[in-house]
Amino acid sequence: RPPEDEEEEVEGGGQEKLFSQFEVDLYLNESACQTPLDWQYHEEIRKLEKAGGRKNCRIFTYTDHDRFTNLEELCQKVTDLDDEVPSYLVERMANVRRRRQDRRPVEASSLKSKIITWEPSEEFIRNNHVINTPVQTMYIMGDLGPYGKLGHREYENVLCTIKVDGNGVITVKPDFTGTKGAYRIELDGEKREVWEYTIENASAQVQPEEEEREQRVFRELYGRHRDYLSGLVGSDFEMPLPGTLRLFVNGEIVSAQGYEYDNLYVHFFLELPDQWSSSPFQQLSGVTQTCATKAVGWDNVAYFCYPFTVEMFYTQEDEDSLPQWPVLYFEVLSLDFWQRYRVEGYGSLVLPTCPGVHMLTIPTWRPVGLGTVAEMRRFFIGGSPELEDLTYIRIPSTFKGKRLSRFGFRTETTGSVTFRLCCLQQSRAFLENSALRQRMQSVLDRLGGFSQQSSVYNVLEAFQRARRRMQEARESLPQDLINTSASAV
Repeated sequence: RPPEDEEEEVEGGGQEKLFSQFEVDLYLNESACQTPLDWQYHEEIRKLEKAGGRKNCRIFTYTDHDRFTNLEELCQKVTDLDDEVPSYLVERMANVRRRRQDRRPVEASSLKSKIITWEPSEEFIRNNHVINTPVQTMYIMGDLGPYGKLGHREYENVLCTIKVDGNGVITVKPDFTGTKGAYRIELDGEKREVWEYTIENASAQVQPEEEEREQRVFRELYGRHRDYLSGLVGSDFEMPLPGTLRLFVNGEIVSAQGYEYDNLYVHFFLELPDQWSSSPFQQLSGVTQTCATKAVGWDNVAYFCYPFTVEMFYTQEDEDSLPQWPVLYFEVLSLDFWQRYRVEGYGSLVLPTCPGVHMLTIPTWRPVGLGTVAEMRRFFIGGSPELEDLTYIRIPSTFKGKRLSRFGFRTETTGSVTFRLCCLQQSRAFLENSALRQRMQSVLDRLGGFSQQSSVYNVLEAFQRARRRMQEARESLPQDLINTSASAV
């Protein structure tokens, strides 16, 4: 420390230039002035000398147009290692400056006509590599040299960095001191000098009327933006008829894993039960691309990422009967180099009754022929037992009996298929229930009539469970105890 405690307090504004002793000595020399900014600083320093010299001693600033600001951005390190070697990305990004206040706006017509630049120049790549938000930077510096030896560049230290971007966001690093202790800078040298400094916000407090006016401007801005978005979206939504449910399914066949052969593809179709319908142009079936598998852990996985969209309508006719939900049937097949295809598995999926995102993994099976001849035929020439009707995966659509027996039908467990389903539902009943603030568990309850029926079912199930527990407790008691209690009664 110097013989007496040395303290200095400086109050300044944004981009306000405070000269250091080094700059004073430099710019007073006319031979050192080359750029118009140097000559401007030369005139300002001469005026300061005539007025009695600069008021600041150790604290000074570098503004957005100084050389130090450019060099500081180019020489910033990623880590604090002294022997850090900048990577290729750091070297490329070091040339990207985010000060483009004079950038000309791109016309809409030229943007549409030239979306892709096939031969970009180095300047174009440098300017468009990152999202360039115009930024103004200001550094508050401290000359922490020995007492009485000011003006040496090696003793300059950055005390605070202030950045203001084009969106009006001010970044102060380090932050205002506030209730925290002072920041410390320890110099390397013989005396190991320690300097402490604080940063305080000296701006005048906003008056209540000005703050209210600012909030009013923000509310008007947000209101106009909301009206603009509403104008883009519109409010004329087509509502389904009363008692009708509209179901949107944005689905994706994600992957298939665990199958015997490679080059898989999936054929699927959607079956609509009674009281369900779709538009005449709606595609209810599809086939994915042929996908080669890759080893992931112990399984061979084929990633399809095949999207499909289905829109269906449910019309309620009878409130006493519970409706059936649409079923997605699918089969997984393989195709090899010799154009031999094999059935790898069958599966079915009932569409979720609740809206939202659902990730479902469905296991599959395939028919197996008797003896080794069927497997040899499958291996050498392809082909295997197939289902004539894919609805046989569950209950066939042509089945009219009471009991369906599959005894003697030989199958083999194969892999599984993963689906991602995003379900959306629309109905007038939703608006009515939301107005009454009713929350029901199932969509079928909202269509009317089913809520009462489901409550009756719940009561009956609870009664059956209580009766079953009473019978089990009665059977567990000794017979002599039951007879004694009966005779006592």
